[in-house]
Parts: sequence; structure tokens; C-alpha cells
Amino acid sequence: MERSDMKAPSTADATATSTTASTTTAIGDPWEELVTVALLGTDRRTPPGHSTGADAPTALLDAAALQTVRRRAGLRPAPAAAPPARAADDPRPPLPAPARRRLAMLLTDRPGTGGGRRGTAPDLMELLPQWLAGANEQGYAAPPDLLPALLDAARGRTDLRPQALTFAGPRALWLARLNPDWKFALRSTPGGGTALPVPVPGDAADVQRLWEEGLFAERVTLLATVRAHSPAAARELLATTWSTERAEDRLMFLDSLRSGLADADEPFLEQALSDRSRNVRATAAELLSALPGSALAARMASRAASCVAVDRTQGAATITVEAPHECDAGMERDGVVAKPPTGRGERSWWLGQLVEATPLGGWTARFGGRTAKEIVALPVADDWQGELHAAWCRAAARQRDAVWSRALLGAPASPDAGGPGAVSLSERAKLLGALSDGERAEWVAGFIATHGLSEAFQLLGVCAQPWAEPLGRAVVDALNIARDAGSYPWSFSGVMGLAERCLDPAEASRLDGLTATPDEPEDAAPGAGGYWSEAFQRLVSTLRLRRAMRDELRGM
Repeated sequence: MERSDMKAPSTADATATSTTASTTTAIGDPWEELVTVALLGTDRRTPPGHSTGADAPTALLDAAALQTVRRRAGLRPAPAAAPPARAADDPRPPLPAPARRRLAMLLTDRPGTGGGRRGTAPDLMELLPQWLAGANEQGYAAPPDLLPALLDAARGRTDLRPQALTFAGPRALWLARLNPDWKFALRSTPGGGTALPVPVPGDAADVQRLWEEGLFAERVTLLATVRAHSPAAARELLATTWSTERAEDRLMFLDSLRSGLADADEPFLEQALSDRSRNVRATAAELLSALPGSALAARMASRAASCVAVDRTQGAATITVEAPHECDAGMERDGVVAKPPTGRGERSWWLGQLVEATPLGGWTARFGGRTAKEIVALPVADDWQGELHAAWCRAAARQRDAVWSRALLGAPASPDAGGPGAVSLSERAKLLGALSDGERAEWVAGFIATHGLSEAFQLLGVCAQPWAEPLGRAVVDALNIARDAGSYPWSFSGVMGLAERCLDPAEASRLDGLTATPDEPEDAAPGAGGYWSEAFQRLVSTLRLRRAMRDELRGM
């Protein structure tokens, strides 16, 4: 019998072979096996296809490198995402090169980058709104590469948004849909330069669909845009869903009727007087009171007439006041708030609301044909003058009545720093809003010439920019007087800031003589001279920069 050198496998070898085969079969993914070996360690588990030993870690890394290449080579490409739709074309002409460089400089100066605002350098961020207004006036398109910085600036400052979005044009909406940080552009208020996300009003089906299905911000924008095209169409659109809207939404929608308010809106507003929301009722009443021919205005005039009369029995005509003794349901429905603020008496509170909502034109007949100026000059009995005149001030501001505003303002040089009816600076500022730009500037200039700048800041804020020459001259003269007197300079920093933004750039040459450090009087505030010199240098440099900006935008 032939002897064989072949050794029969032992039971242990057979078992090991069987276990290895079953393990390999169970392993579906070589990569997972390599990960398992790496986690357990090569001392406890052998890399697939290799034996234990000193070279096991190296073998594991080699196998992992091989599997990495294999896995990457075997990846199937995912379906490509659809590219974003192309941004709408902007047909406006590009900026002149100098103006473009100027915009880049203005956008680089951000809050916190200047290390403080003291010194003689202009505050560039405060000039950005004026630059944007000038660019929009010239009709330029924004440079695409500067749009991100422009939107970032508008994101941080809501006062920039209307001008910034107008200048940015359709590309701002395109970018806002790609970056959530700029989504304010999608919900910006009308007038901010955004376009409707639907065709212009006239496509009734698209307008109705957006009104019923759009986001709240889109609906507000839509309603205001439709209102600008057709007040009646906007009112009818609002009526279709009015009863199902939330109270806070009804309030916002109702506020959009201020634009183009007319007698045709009265029936809808009269219905809103019965709204379940007090704020909606109050807004509806305010709008109706701005319509002199409305039924609400007539009701309020009747109530006010029963409270205010002329007494001729004492020789000189005197206004007498008998304030309401109660606030009935009819008054509340017409917008009279029954509960007064803390510190106000009920009767005076009710009286003020009645007079404020009464058309001012009716008082002439009530007072025997007297003019507004003559009515305001009449004495008022029993200390009711302040309350009555304050209500007339609010009525004049609400109704934008220039005749009554002049009467209540009085002469700017009056010794009591105000007219016979203006009881506060804020009321004087509101009354000025009813006057033309030129008349407003002239009145404030006269006020400053008589009373100085200490109370003029709020009044200057309502004047058109740039300030008319008489107003600018009055402000500069008053600042010069305060400087020569050694006045505490920091109290004029607000006026200086306004002058930097509002003074006509042509005044720069006239201010050169004020940039030197003056001799300080003995009773002057410490360091006042240096501060005044620094402030005037900053004012002059800002005015010259504004003039350069204007010339660049005009292509000069």
C-alpha cells in the first residue's frame, strides 16, 4: 500500500476553516469589517486576508486605503439640483465709476469699525441714506457685486430699507430667496422698492389667488399695491375675507386704507366701527374723522358743539366748556376711549377726543364767522384753554389743516416760545407738518433766531432736507453764538449731527472761519473750545463730502 505524505486535517483545523468561511460569508461589506477591526484592535481581530503579527496594523491601513479608493470609484453621482431661476433684468443704467467707488467706501464703514465717532472725520454710515436717495433720484442700478454688502447694511438698519431696496431693484428679491438673512426684502413694506411676486394688479385671478393663499407679508404688500392702482379694488379685495381675518391682521389691512382715503371708503369704515376688536374700531374712527363729510365727523361735531360755546353775556366774548358727564355706547362705537390714562380726568379725556375728531371747518360757523386765528385768540373760561387748544392741535395735525396750524403756532418770535395753542414741542412739530416746506423752514428759522437752539431739535427734524438758506443760516448763527459764549458744547451735539446731514453743502465755505479753536471765556466749560473746533471741522468735511457725492452721482 502506497504511503501518503498528506496529513488529514484535524478537527480544530476544520472548525477554524468553517468559522472563517461563515464569518466571511456573514460580512456583507468589507469596509464595515475594516472598521470593526480598527475599533477592536488588530490584537483582538485579524484584518481580512492577513495573519496576526507585527505587520497587522500596516496591513489594516493598506486595506483601508484600497477600500477607500474602491468606494469612491464606485459612487454613483446624485441627480443634479435644479439651478435657481435667473434674476430679472435691471434695465437701469449703471453707476458712474466714481459713484461706485464711493458706495463701496460707504458700505465698508460699518458700526463698530471706526473706533468711535469723535474726531473730524465724517460719519459715513450716516451719509449712506443720502447717497441712496441721490442714486434713486438719478435712476441708477446697483452694482451686482455690492448687493450683498448693501443688503447686510439694510438688514441692520430698518431706516435704510426703503431706499436700499429701491436701489437694489429686482436682484434684491432674487438674492433674498437664496439667503434667509435677507428675507426682510421679501416682506418689506410697499414703497421699499420691492415688486409684487405676481403680475401687476389687473390680473384678477393671480391677485385673488395671492390674496387668499399668500403669506401675511405678501398680502400686506399686495393690498397696498392694489390700493395705489385702484382704491376701490383694494377695498373690495379686503371685503372678500374681512370677516375671517384675525384681529391683528384686520388692523394692519385697515391701516392700508390711509393711502388714497376718500368718501367712497366711508361705508366700509362705518361697518368696521362695529368690529369686535377695540383697536380696529379706533383705527376706523380715526380714518372716518379725517373725512370731513362723513357721518361720524358730523356726530362728533354735534357732540363737541354741545360742550364748547361762546358766552357773550360778560362783555368780551369768552369760550365756555362743559365737558361730557358720561361716555355712552354711541361715543364708544365712534372711537372714544372710555378709560383715561393714569393722571387724566375722565371728562377732560372725553372732551379732548370729541374735539380732536371734529372737522375744524365747522368751528367758524359755531363761533359766529370768526377765523381760526380769532377763535384761538379768544379767552377760555375755567382753565379749559390748555385742554381745548391741545385738542385743536391734534385735530389740525390729523386733518393737515394749514390755516388752523398757523393760528395755533402763532408767531415764531412770541415771547412764550410757542403759539397760543401749542402746548408742547411735539405738538408744534406736528403742526409744522401741515405747512409747506418753505413756510415750515421760515417759521423754524424765526423760532431759532428768537429762542436759540435749546428747544429747536425736534422742530428741525420735521424740516425738509437740505435746509432752506434762511433756516441753515439761522442754525449756523445760533451755533456760532453758543460757541462764542463758551456754552457747554455737548448739549448741541444733536443739532450738530442734524446739520451734518441737512445743511446745504454750499454753506461749507462760510464755516471755514469757525474751525479754529476759539479763546475760551473764563466761565466756559473746560475743553469747550477744542470741542467746538473739532465739531465744526467735522461739519465742514461732511458738507464737502456730501457735495462730492452729489457731483459724482450727477456725473460731474
